[in-house]
Amino acid sequence: MTVHTPHRPSWDCLVCHEPWPCDPARDELRADHDHVQVAVYMWQQLEDAVHDLPPAPAVVFFERFIKWTG
Repeated sequence: MTVHTPHRPSWDCLVCHEPWPCDPARDELRADHDHVQVAVYMWQQLEDAVHDLPPAPAVVFFERFIKWTG
């Protein structure tokens, strides 16, 4: 798994403190898994993040967690 991991409930990266998934986390996930595995994993993370983060339009969560996986 990636070194750049989310800190809950903020969902900021524990390493670089950027909103997770940060660019290094995305790169690591892409390098270690195929795009379907990454998309499924990120969907699971999105489901957890929705419970932790303040309410936002669905598109905000989609763009942060899913869009980049395709």
